[in-house]
Amino acid sequence: SGFGFSPDLIWFKRRSVAGSHALVDKVRGSTKWFESSGTQADQTYANSNLNFDTDGVRLDYNGGYNNINQNGTTYVAWGWDMGNTTATNTAGTITSTVRANPTYGQSIVKWTGNGTTGHGLSSAPEMIIVKVRDATGAWWVWHKDLSNTSQGFLQLNTTAAEATNSSLWDNASPVTSTTINANTAYINYATDNYIAYCFHSVTGYSKIGSYTGSGSSGKVVTTGFAPAFVLVKNTGAAENWAIVDNTRSPTNPATIALFPNSAEAEQDNAVNAVDFNSDNF
Repeated sequence: SGFGFSPDLIWFKRRSVAGSHALVDKVRGSTKWFESSGTQADQTYANSNLNFDTDGVRLDYNGGYNNINQNGTTYVAWGWDMGNTTATNTAGTITSTVRANPTYGQSIVKWTGNGTTGHGLSSAPEMIIVKVRDATGAWWVWHKDLSNTSQGFLQLNTTAAEATNSSLWDNASPVTSTTINANTAYINYATDNYIAYCFHSVTGYSKIGSYTGSGSSGKVVTTGFAPAFVLVKNTGAAENWAIVDNTRSPTNPATIALFPNSAEAEQDNAVNAVDFNSDNF
């Protein structure tokens, strides 16, 4: 309990020992899991005994999934409110299943390739994370501040820097105010099933952006509100993705980091130090 809302997307990670990041959402269902550090298809844990509640999630351990509720192990869970209902969306050329929260600029989109799919938001996403469900495949990430928004991509499951592929997004920005688009040969293959997590900035709530590093302490990244969760990737070099938050590190500097592309336990050192301030980090 303690979320303050009914979460629709939850991202779990074992903290004290190594263990894969585990993502579960209401659109795929509580027995379906993705691991951000791997390329596996949807994994099914019928005995995971996870239930979404009005103020969090209930974990009833019964031979279930150790990456969310192993005895004596510490965890973190980040949750997102993706709206109240899962609905059919016909904004694209194919019908998608969408759970969207336009107020907070975030949605979950499920579809079977290929074609354009509605995302359910009131404006174009600024970041999308796409994963094939029924086959092995990378986590493809598009962001509005990539150096090449028609060909560029990142992969959540690797340390790789930004790369380009002219076919991936059909050589055009993959987002519009109503739809997302991906090429059939990569992440929209006919008959394959996909999930996408979509986000855009909302004043006072979230900020999807970029910055250029200074190489020294004191770099300020303005958000316009007090941030609690920061996800960062060096787009120009092969470096870990990193997540820092103000719950595992309740006082500045926040030094405890986890890495979405790695199953390793959390790291606590000054190299990852972040100060969470009233309108920046």
